Amino acid sequence: MALHFQSLAELEVLCTHLYIGTDLAQRIEAEKALLELIDSPECLSKCQLLLEQGTTSYAQLLAATCLSKLVSRVSPLPVEQRIDINYFLTGNYILNYVASQPKLAPFVIQALIQVIAKITKLGWFEVQKDQFIFREIIADVKKFLQGTVEHCIIGVIILSELTQEMNLVDYSRPSAKHRKIATSFRDTSLKDILVLACSLLKEMLAKPLNLQDQDQQNLVMQVLKLVLNCLNFDFIGSSADESADDLCTVQIPATWRTIFLEPETLDLFFNLYHSLPPLLSQLALSCLVQFASTRRSLFSSPERAKYLGNLIKGVKRILENPQGLSDPGNYHEFCRFLARLKTNYQLGELVMVKEYPEVIRLIANFTVTSLQHWEFAPNSVHYLLTLWQRMVASVPFVKSTEPHLLDTYAPEITKAFITSRLESVAIVVRDNLDDPLDDPATVFQQLEQLCTVSRCEYEKTCTLLVQLFDQNAQNYQKLLHSASGMTVDMAIQEGRLAWLVYLVGTVVGGRLTYTSTDEHDAMDGELSCRVFQLISLMDTGLPQCCNEKIELAILWFLDQFRKTYVGDQLQRTSKEATGGCVPPN
Repeated sequence: MALHFQSLAELEVLCTHLYIGTDLAQRIEAEKALLELIDSPECLSKCQLLLEQGTTSYAQLLAATCLSKLVSRVSPLPVEQRIDINYFLTGNYILNYVASQPKLAPFVIQALIQVIAKITKLGWFEVQKDQFIFREIIADVKKFLQGTVEHCIIGVIILSELTQEMNLVDYSRPSAKHRKIATSFRDTSLKDILVLACSLLKEMLAKPLNLQDQDQQNLVMQVLKLVLNCLNFDFIGSSADESADDLCTVQIPATWRTIFLEPETLDLFFNLYHSLPPLLSQLALSCLVQFASTRRSLFSSPERAKYLGNLIKGVKRILENPQGLSDPGNYHEFCRFLARLKTNYQLGELVMVKEYPEVIRLIANFTVTSLQHWEFAPNSVHYLLTLWQRMVASVPFVKSTEPHLLDTYAPEITKAFITSRLESVAIVVRDNLDDPLDDPATVFQQLEQLCTVSRCEYEKTCTLLVQLFDQNAQNYQKLLHSASGMTVDMAIQEGRLAWLVYLVGTVVGGRLTYTSTDEHDAMDGELSCRVFQLISLMDTGLPQCCNEKIELAILWFLDQFRKTYVGDQLQRTSKEATGGCVPPN
């Protein structure tokens, strides 16, 4: 027995050296010794000893880490040993363990739960006495949900970690086996987990939420994360590229159809958004993003229209009560939500929704405000511009007689983008802020989205750009002839001209052969002439009027002009392209 406790003390010393030790040599020795422990036949018993009698969180963490490495080996353990580990960790062990040690470190709980998830996945098809012995975990976890808030949190985290683990591809093992396990889990357990999570959320929302209670807040967060993990599951093994966010469609199984058809499901998450603080409400919005991305084929046409109507009602409610959107996380998720609506639904379907005229007005006002506050969450603007780009691009294909109203609101979006970018220059120069023009990838992406929007009611766009270009070019010419040299005013004027040249190149590059007219080509000529005049003006003032940002903008313009009016693939010849553009004296 003395040797037993001496061994425990030695293990705890090694844990301390490994995790918080400052002596490099001691850490290396500890790591070697503990690697030997993992390969030792006594590993399981030592892990149990550390968990049950260890006096530090690091001893418990080591036990969980060793168990994780033990069950994750490519050469699998014998079934009997895996059953021992699973019974040891599930059943009532963690429940009793947490109940006896309520201040157990969160990282220890998380490490133990990861072991449960891994061994459940690896043993998903193991059969003993005609039973799938590792699938009892879900029934066992329900016992946690009947306990205290702390136990309920642990139960939800187990389900969440299990869902993530089932969705995680382990490239050290055959991909076919992973897909078989993931598909079986999807078909037998995932729907039940989602229904259980939604039921928990309904129960919590039905009674007053005490969000001052940290445990209550943590429980809501973990349940929302569980729902999100269910909706993010790779249902068909497509391994979608997460970077292609705007192209994502969630391949919800047909067996889940009844859940999505219930209006209460969407209402639940919209109500949660309005009831929760920002840290939690953005998770509710993330779930709504996935609901909005549900594959179209899940519904019949009438069902799809009803589902879309419920989504649009939720959008209207959020925009009519926009206080929560002042939080950057909520704002970003809401922008993603709007973009996903157009990704998965056609403009012809949107205009048929009863609330469409009011909602498109609210979205336009929201977009204009967002563009005017360019410094707030700039990465989210991409989704708003994606929405408007796709809406405008769909106009020629709409067969519905209902008005789409884009000819009213698209020019407002274009004007807001143009004026806000010009107004930002003075703030950037005077406050020495990061210049958006120094991030060409983002600028080009936004301009490519704007080019489609700007061609809607193109006369208004052209008139605005001509007015702003003439005004700023005159101011620039005056500063060139002044004796003050390079001043703050000159830097501001050059920044504005750079933006204007980029914008002219954008609208000229947005010309489409099948929708363009001679009048539109004449407008392109008016704008292009002004850029050529600016080039001539800068050439006469060299070298003192050389500006890198303007020159880069001119290169962008020339590239767009070449592709539109000088390229080899042109289907018709424009008078503006052949007639030339002679600057006035």
